Amino acid sequence: MTQYSDDDIDSAYGDDSLIGDDTQTLSTYITDYRYEFGRRYHSYRDGAYWEILDVGTGTGIWAIDAADEYPSARVTGVDLSPIQPSFVPPNCIFEIDDITLPWTYSANQFDFIHIRELFGCIPDWDQFFGHCWHCLKPGGYIEVVEHSVQPIADDGSMGPDHFYHEWGRVVVESGERSGKTFKIWQESAERLKRAGFVDVVEQRFKWPMNGWSSDPKLHELGRWNQFRLNGGIEGFMLRLLTTTLGWSYERSQVHLAQMRTALRDYRTHAYLPGTVVYARKPGSGISSPPR
Repeated sequence: MTQYSDDDIDSAYGDDSLIGDDTQTLSTYITDYRYEFGRRYHSYRDGAYWEILDVGTGTGIWAIDAADEYPSARVTGVDLSPIQPSFVPPNCIFEIDDITLPWTYSANQFDFIHIRELFGCIPDWDQFFGHCWHCLKPGGYIEVVEHSVQPIADDGSMGPDHFYHEWGRVVVESGERSGKTFKIWQESAERLKRAGFVDVVEQRFKWPMNGWSSDPKLHELGRWNQFRLNGGIEGFMLRLLTTTLGWSYERSQVHLAQMRTALRDYRTHAYLPGTVVYARKPGSGISSPPR
């Protein structure tokens, strides 16, 4: 795995030539130093600190927050793209790798593995959870946070002809065509049990499509959801629509515009159902996962 720190190149302006088929170094001298220092430090104080892995770290926000919250932990965020900020806590590092390939982490290396919104990214979830199992210490925890891509409403405000139905159908179909399901939010608990995890706890949540809810927390969550979908759906969906489903660029843009219009309708009390699943690898270890 490639490691880099705040001394590396700006994460948003990397040189593509640095990244090939294999994991490669962004800055050789600093990576060598951090690799050597990190491994020697961990060997010397093995077991003294938690080792936390954030899989599909994205912007790195969760990993950074976890490192701030648990300053005695070593937090590693891994993703395909180096889009994380340059200034991070000293106990947080980021690596570039494809987590759908065989993992190079050691067996029993991590105390806690965090996974969030990897729907549509993993071709074989059973294999993926097998990698997590292998790299977790006995007694270590895994957390999987995923949500549906098919909005629903409990009060009848989303009629049978509402665009949200078409939106959900299209996203799910694109996942089926690509072989990377968007339905993992419904499957995580059972798949973790099949992988050998125990003490599986599943918590359900609702994520409003916009700020329609009178509940202050749900209202705020809905506003942020509307904001991220309105600005991000082209990045999320354009390639799936044009490449996976074979739509024209023009048809795709019409579809995305319809979604932006639907997001502005506060009369429709729709939300995305989701799950947070905690599970443990059998054995003695940490008493509870960080939350």
